[in-house]
Amino acid sequence: MAKQQVKTTFFCKNCGNESPKWLGKCPACGEWNTYIEEPKAPKSAAARYPGVGEGGRKGAEPVKISEIRAEDQPRIHLPSNELNRVLGGGLVQGSIVLLGGEPGIGKSTLVLQNVLRIRSRRVLYVSGEESPQQLRMRADRIAGGHMDCECYLLCETSLDNIFASIRSFQPALIIVDSIQTIANEQLESAPGSVTQVRECAAAFQRYAKETNTPVILIGHINKEGSIAGPKVLEHIVDAVIQFEGDRNYLYRILRPIKNRFGNTSEIGIYEMKQDGLREVTNPSELLLSERDSELSGAAIGVTIDGMRPFLIEVQALVSTAAYGTAQRSVTGFEQRRMNMLLAVLEKRLGFKLAQKDVFLNIVGGIKVNDPALDLAVISAILSSNVDMAINSGICFAGEVGLSGEIRQVTRCEQRVTEAQKLGFDTIIIPKNNLKGVKRDDWTITVVEVARVEDAFRHLFG
Repeated sequence: MAKQQVKTTFFCKNCGNESPKWLGKCPACGEWNTYIEEPKAPKSAAARYPGVGEGGRKGAEPVKISEIRAEDQPRIHLPSNELNRVLGGGLVQGSIVLLGGEPGIGKSTLVLQNVLRIRSRRVLYVSGEESPQQLRMRADRIAGGHMDCECYLLCETSLDNIFASIRSFQPALIIVDSIQTIANEQLESAPGSVTQVRECAAAFQRYAKETNTPVILIGHINKEGSIAGPKVLEHIVDAVIQFEGDRNYLYRILRPIKNRFGNTSEIGIYEMKQDGLREVTNPSELLLSERDSELSGAAIGVTIDGMRPFLIEVQALVSTAAYGTAQRSVTGFEQRRMNMLLAVLEKRLGFKLAQKDVFLNIVGGIKVNDPALDLAVISAILSSNVDMAINSGICFAGEVGLSGEIRQVTRCEQRVTEAQKLGFDTIIIPKNNLKGVKRDDWTITVVEVARVEDAFRHLFG
């Protein structure tokens, strides 16, 4: 008897759109060369994992919107305050959260560190990547041998076996590490493919909604830095959180990309230690702890990431080009924006920087996209160029325009308050940025400048 031919179809890796033939450009998301061929999922595979028991359930009835009671969602407060802040106050019952990040950045450590400190709930940690012995070694390192918790490990990659254990175990919280390793045996495609990731995530999403059990999925990211798998994966879940940072540095940032139960303006900051992740409640003090006020080329900028203001050190080094062609090297800041600021300095202030090497570094390995850091960047470059140190009591907040003007920045009052709290004497800000704001309680000197040359004259006379 001839073997039955497996039917295949084409899926877009970016959005999950299905097509019977290969297409160069996806008609749904507009991306090019994203279609891959995979075995077609059987229609019965999507409905194999109801929340409680087997069989169907009664469909929902339409309800008038004015008759729905607006109540706060009950939340589970996790041991980490930084994680609670990013989630909007805690983990919502019945929600499904996707946590992504680079390999080795600390995703599993962050989740395991939290579940090991939960005492009142049964937690099921499903691992498709590590053995029980590996997880126990990590738990010993994090908890130091004190594990008075209700955390149970299940090392399994089969979706059928996972749901069989879930139905018999009835956990109050489910962790899946990672969703790319879980496979539905009814599908012909390999684990991590578009079809497998979509169907497995949808199965956990249905279970979470039907049983009111929160689920945390840990996912990989691709080389572009976005969550691996189809874009539909991010649409299925209630919250998408990215754990980012440079593995060569200690600091990690937990950043929400999507959150149906809170805003996406909050961030959480951690410091990687030997015994796990430590919460950083005041990042400014750590980022400024090792600065040397005697050297030129250093300036302190007040930036805001999410809802949190913090001060960060910008270091610049300007030297004569040794090989004819000037070098431009940037770490933690956008290189195109630095090139624009160098052009402004050369055109508006007359500094000849075209034949000089310029190296710029944001201390701590943190990437900053706030345009209010422009004034600190040009101050550090000018300080290195003239070889004059900036007073250690001065900090900066301002955006630089192409004509050399200092443009106003958002939430300037909050930036000034943060600078004063950390003991700075002077802050240089855009002119009229604090118009109408009361300054009676401020002890910090506020210097308002309208153009780049005004800031230069104030710093270096």
